[in-house]
Amino acid sequence: MRLLATNKAWLLGWGLLLLVLVVPRVGASNLELILEPENSAVRTNVEAYLGEVANRNTREMRRYARFARGEIEKALEALGYYNYQMELTVEEGDPARLRVVVETGEPVMLGYVSIGLVGEALQQPEFTLPSTAQLRRGQPLNHSHYESAKRHFRNQALTYGYFSSGFTVQELLIDPEVDIADITLHFDSGPRYRLGPVSFDHEGKLDEAFLQRFVRFVPGMPYSTQQLAELSRELRESGYFREVLVDADPDEVDEDLHVPVEVLVRARKPRTLNLGLGFSTDIGPRASAGWVQHWVNPRGLRRGVDTQVSEPQQSISGWYEFPLDPPMTDKLRISSSVENEYFNIQRSRRYGAAIQWFYRHSNNWERVLSLRGEREEFRVGEDDGATWLTLPGIGYGYFQGDRRVDPTRGYRLQIDVEGSRQDYFSDVDILQVTFLARGLTTLWDHHRFLARFRAGGTATNEFNRVPASLRFFAGGDQSVRGYGYQELAPEGSDGRLIGGRYLATAGLEYQYAFAERWRWAFFVDAGDAVLEPEDLQEPKVGVGTGIRWVSPVGPLRLDIAQGLDDDLGGWRIHFTLGPEI
Repeated sequence: MRLLATNKAWLLGWGLLLLVLVVPRVGASNLELILEPENSAVRTNVEAYLGEVANRNTREMRRYARFARGEIEKALEALGYYNYQMELTVEEGDPARLRVVVETGEPVMLGYVSIGLVGEALQQPEFTLPSTAQLRRGQPLNHSHYESAKRHFRNQALTYGYFSSGFTVQELLIDPEVDIADITLHFDSGPRYRLGPVSFDHEGKLDEAFLQRFVRFVPGMPYSTQQLAELSRELRESGYFREVLVDADPDEVDEDLHVPVEVLVRARKPRTLNLGLGFSTDIGPRASAGWVQHWVNPRGLRRGVDTQVSEPQQSISGWYEFPLDPPMTDKLRISSSVENEYFNIQRSRRYGAAIQWFYRHSNNWERVLSLRGEREEFRVGEDDGATWLTLPGIGYGYFQGDRRVDPTRGYRLQIDVEGSRQDYFSDVDILQVTFLARGLTTLWDHHRFLARFRAGGTATNEFNRVPASLRFFAGGDQSVRGYGYQELAPEGSDGRLIGGRYLATAGLEYQYAFAERWRWAFFVDAGDAVLEPEDLQEPKVGVGTGIRWVSPVGPLRLDIAQGLDDDLGGWRIHFTLGPEI
């Protein structure tokens, strides 16, 4: 029975192979196209106009030949060939065969070309003229380039609100006798329309005044589809709505050429609960939950609770978020949290509260001003105690990528500064600066290159009173692979890790995409956490390889790495899920 099944599979495989090899040849043999001289652009255009020539008997093919002649004429003239000679012959059979011989002759060349703009758009630098690279004297006539120039004018007019625009002259004059074509395209933009008042069609769950704070433009500003697209995008990304439709109808324009803007919004469900499970070799399995009430009142106030549980780490936090003006870029968050971490013999328990002001600049840099108060009970190495800190801070972050989940190129930058003073409700003087940079680029579709760098430094008058959460450790899935989680740090006199004052880690990775969702990876990581900056001159190094599977929520990464340090190094497996930059 097994031999019979094998033979059937073998025969089926050969049958499919023969079908793949033979069927296209049968379809292709129905048409023989001969060009004199051979011209790949003309051949491609003719084949595109004809499409697939189906099986036909002799009578049907002769009838089809009359249709084919007209399509071939269109294909030739579209590329500027008007002085052609064409012969069509039907070779009898079942199926019959159509033989086409075309002597293309010389193409029509462009002679006089005039492309001009008048009207109010002439004073607007953003309103550009069509490219003339393919529309110059001496270039072959191509109808698609001519049509593209006309579309360019029309699209610019719609983009910038010149709704009464039009061509004063649009002429393509062809003289096949002398193989010359003249083009005249003169476009009158007319006046530029203005953006009018914005009205919202909503369900009353959010105040009209609050919704108006999403509008960045004022009535009377020059019309721009970009302004309307940004309004639509920011309303969608605000988290308040399940449906957003922005419409500006130029037929409703008033006597001052103001186009009213109508926005339909439909609120999302008021509350959501998100549950999640995850795993990494650093902390093992973890569970998370988040509850959000998307609006508490008509002015857009939000609140939520987040919690995460794993064997070494547990945390719970609650927050209130107040949208400011404008709500897309400005918000105030008040939060409180309890966090517990127990790893090896290190222990940290934190109770804290914070207030944060989030703001996004026009250049897309995000700034966070914060003030947090925190009590931390900790044991790290020989240091065992409790510290109260009042920490003002500022952070700047920037992200650019072509996609959020699995970008092909992009980068992320983040810098944070925070500190405390004993004179201002703190037990110890601390100034800490951290910096993070990640970058990604893709070459030739299959080759991806990633780089990352993280650094930090702490200035303090009593390091033994600096809590565990503000000390630096390296090693693990997101740090230096080939070493254990938080394994790289200075040791105390008893040989236990005490954490570092300075940190520097870096990684380089190459990925090759061998299938649609699969990639091989090869990487090298280096770095350490130390007490003195000069100790960073001899970083710990790890090298390895791995495989990536691109899931709907981000790449799933499985790595095998070896640490090259004689004392700490060894083979380790690392498993993580999440964004790469």
